[in-house]
Parts: sequence; C-alpha cells; structure tokens
Amino acid sequence: MDALPADQIDTSDIPELTDEQWAGAVRGRFYRPIKQQITARLDTDVLAWLKAGGQGYQTRMNAILRRAMMAELGRRG
Repeated sequence: MDALPADQIDTSDIPELTDEQWAGAVRGRFYRPIKQQITARLDTDVLAWLKAGGQGYQTRMNAILRRAMMAELGRRG
C-alpha cells in the first residue's frame, strides 16, 4: 500500500467514527508541534509572574498563548 497514491486506496469499507467515539479522543502521545525560537519583549511583571511558577515558564507561556489563540479562533468560526 505504501506504493499506492492515496487517491487509489479504497477506504469505502471503513466506517465513519461517531461523535461518541470522538468524545474520548486525545492528541497522540508522540505529537510534538514544531517550535520556533523567537525574541519577545514582555512586561517585567508578566515575566516575573511566569517565572514565579518555577521551571517551565516558557512552556506555560506557550500554553497560555495557545488557549488564547484557540478561544479567538472559536469566536471567529
């Protein structure tokens, strides 16, 4: 099957997933979005607040920004 183009693979016998089946779906354990290193200027108090949470402040910052992005996209959609 690896040699076949996707449009030549017959998937007609694969049933559609129901909303109930999708309800328990989680992103794959090995999913890792591509990261890009940047330089950003943050207010001193914002950075202090993030760093006060201990190690991993950049990960927390990314999570906060991702939630904001998803909320904004949800409002548009």
